[in-house]
Amino acid sequence: PGVAIPTLEHLRTSEHQLVRIFTTGDKPVGRGRSLTATEVAQWAHDHKIECVKVDKATEMAASLADIDCVVTIAFGILLPQDILDIPDHGFINLHFSLLPAWRGAAPVQRAIENGDDLLGISVFALDAGMDTGPIYRQSSFPRADEMRSKEALEFLGLQGVEPIMKTLKDISNGVLPVPQKSEGISLARKLSKSEALIDWGQSVEAINRKVAAFYPNPIAYTNFRSEIIKITESKICVDFSSDVSLLPGEWVVEKERVLIGTGSKPLEIIQMVPQGKSEMKATDWARGARINSGERCG
Repeated sequence: PGVAIPTLEHLRTSEHQLVRIFTTGDKPVGRGRSLTATEVAQWAHDHKIECVKVDKATEMAASLADIDCVVTIAFGILLPQDILDIPDHGFINLHFSLLPAWRGAAPVQRAIENGDDLLGISVFALDAGMDTGPIYRQSSFPRADEMRSKEALEFLGLQGVEPIMKTLKDISNGVLPVPQKSEGISLARKLSKSEALIDWGQSVEAINRKVAAFYPNPIAYTNFRSEIIKITESKICVDFSSDVSLLPGEWVVEKERVLIGTGSKPLEIIQMVPQGKSEMKATDWARGARINSGERCG
């Protein structure tokens, strides 16, 4: 995905030779479901670098013999050992967590959903397991409360360039990676659309984290007036002026802001995507929706 482009940009102008790029095949995108190339495939085309589109690991084998080392970033295809053994120095991976925490497909999203204070990156040697290989380099960063998965991945993609380049130097100098710790293991399974449905009976903290974690995909959502409303940005309300507590899922518009009741404090909705419409400010939507007192979603 696009989060790999900062590393590609650096490799293209480095002392290394960027031989070719592997990326997954074109996927249907948008309402028209038209086949669309990945951002990386488009980048390769723009820079006239050979690009091999693959949908399974075996399709890579014929294009690996002349490569010293492969850098993978959010590739999404589990690679067997016979493929990993083809390049002289194997495969290294930029993973967006402090391994062994959050092994798997959605490390940043699960870290945000879990309320982790730190985000991390690990550069490690791929083996046949799920993010289990020995580690070359790691770094951690505090996460700002307003940072959603989109912003976190963009930030970590930029921060990952330096450790990738240093790891390539380590490999050239014969530095060996260190095995992962056996404690602190957690799994970051892929996000599902069914999980994205908001349970307004949860605490405001949990719901706010879900909104941040599930943006930009699949996006947390709720049901209101028999339609789906996706919530793309929110924050915890700390100064609700009413003496009456909001019920879970209950709407209120006050002081030019839109609030929804939860199992604890209200959640302020900043941005949203009403069904069939583009993303907009919640206050703009509320003016047209004319919410009645006591109306609830969920």
